[in-house]
Amino acid sequence: MSQQKYKLDGKTILEKDFKTSMRGYNQEEVDEFLDLIIQDYETFHKEIEQLQQENQRLKKQPVRDKDDQPTQRMRPIGSTTQNHQVNYDILKRVSNLEKAVFGKKYAEE
Repeated sequence: MSQQKYKLDGKTILEKDFKTSMRGYNQEEVDEFLDLIIQDYETFHKEIEQLQQENQRLKKQPVRDKDDQPTQRMRPIGSTTQNHQVNYDILKRVSNLEKAVFGKKYAEE
């Protein structure tokens, strides 16, 4: 994103000349105030750049849930088949455990 949408930057503020008049403002006070404004603009510009970079970095990172586990968006397309196989294996093990614990009577029902 370009910073060109802003009308002022530190250089523009620094180079701005004001006309003087008989009852004008104290030029030193104006210059001191403009110096503060320039410092703030530069600080804001740096902060905006850092936030934009962090935003881009975060957009590139995989999405994670609160337990730092991959979310559904992160899982590769082929993982669904693997999940079904894992689920089948777990169900098979549970079934074998039930048979071992409850015996043939459970298996026959």
